[in-house]
Formats: sequence, structure tokens, C-alpha cells
Amino acid sequence: MIALLQRVRQASVSVDHRVIAEIGPGLLALVAVRPDDDERSAERLLQRLLGYRVFADADGRMNCSVADCGGDVLLVPQFTLTADTRKGTRPGFSGAAPPDLAEPLFRYLVSRAEALHGSVASGSFGADMDVALINQGPVTFWLES
Repeated sequence: MIALLQRVRQASVSVDHRVIAEIGPGLLALVAVRPDDDERSAERLLQRLLGYRVFADADGRMNCSVADCGGDVLLVPQFTLTADTRKGTRPGFSGAAPPDLAEPLFRYLVSRAEALHGSVASGSFGADMDVALINQGPVTFWLES
């Protein structure tokens, strides 16, 4: 699994001009599932995401995780993170898991995040979403399980 983490002041997801999820300070994670991913991959990614130290401590150094500071988490499915962009001008998506594998695994990730962290919101799998955010820093990291 892949996650593009962004430290945010706030973020939201809208579908058909209606906000379906929003968070305050915390992490927005755009998440992609690859064909060989499984629940173990999701658990590993979630542990990294919740424990990744991207928030400032008392000395202003990135030493605190979203779990440490009690921030919110917004998980948004985004298969385009698996794109092969090495050739030509059109991305290839053979690295993405098919929806029948990806959707249940994304839902598993969300349910586990809710169980472990509590303050979790999510986008809608397969929907055409508008994602709005204020990236704090900016701070953005690429994580893989």
C-alpha cells in the first residue's frame, strides 16, 4: 500500500458539492492499494502513518506523531498514486489493485484506524471527490508498507 501524507491545518472531501468528511489539524493521507497488498500491508501502513513523526515538539523539531498530538486523520482512496509515469505522456495504472480487492482493503484500513486512533474520517471509494486542504509547512511524505 502507498500513502501520500500531508500535515494539514484542515482538510475536507466533497462529493457532488456536498462535504462528506472533514478534519481539523492532523494528517490527510491519500491511499492506494496495489495488487499484492493484504490486511498485513494495511496494518503496517497504518502503524507507520499513526506513528510517523511530522508534528513539532516543544523545541520545534518534528518529533511527534499524529497519535502523540491527538490530531485528526483523513483517509482518501486514490489509485492514481500507483501510476507508472516513466514513459510517454499518459500514465499506466497496471500497478493498482482491482476495485474488488482495493475497496475492502481500504475499508479495512479505515476501520482499523478508527479502532486505534478514533478521530478518523474518510473519502468515498470510487467517487469523484473534491479534496480541499491547507497543507501546513508544507509537509508531505510518501509512505509504503
